[in-house]
Amino acid sequence: MSLSQEEAHLLLKEMSKGSLEAFELFYESYVPLVYQIALKITGNRMDAEDVCHDLFLEIVNKAEQYDPERGSMEAWLAIRTKSRCLDRIRRNQRRLLVESSSSWFPTERSAEESTITKWQIESLHKAIDQVPETQRAALIGMYFYEQSQKQLAAVMQKPHGTVKSLIRYGVASLRKQLAKMGWLEQPGGVEDGK
Repeated sequence: MSLSQEEAHLLLKEMSKGSLEAFELFYESYVPLVYQIALKITGNRMDAEDVCHDLFLEIVNKAEQYDPERGSMEAWLAIRTKSRCLDRIRRNQRRLLVESSSSWFPTERSAEESTITKWQIESLHKAIDQVPETQRAALIGMYFYEQSQKQLAAVMQKPHGTVKSLIRYGVASLRKQLAKMGWLEQPGGVEDGK
């Protein structure tokens, strides 16, 4: 069902006043668009469904934020959907980073081993934080979120070749940061230090 911009804006106003009928009509009209965008960005049906749910609840509470003079309802929804998807991906990446980093090491350790492990994890987090943002996103997506380069290209909305370069440069940046911290030998070996 296609709504005119005026009808959609009127439904938003009615939704903000608590109209269930307005919400249902608005939802039926725009959920296919929102879901399609969310699925394309997240690459995961469950995440796309969760994004739809969260977004429509948010819209009910923030209906007044829509300004028809700044763009169409579809554009407003697309921007909000993309933002919610990226938030969800970042949140999942952080969770996986913590889970993955804690699973790298055996569970039973002496106090010394636990201290060293904690230090290694903290160093890794600090090193990753120093990698440029787009490279960091590519590394986390690839190594901790286990996304393929093709999936990353879709999520990051970048060409496949660019994503490959971001990963390559990201690994080099990460190695450089770990070398600065003394965890790895400086790139190029001892000769570089002279």
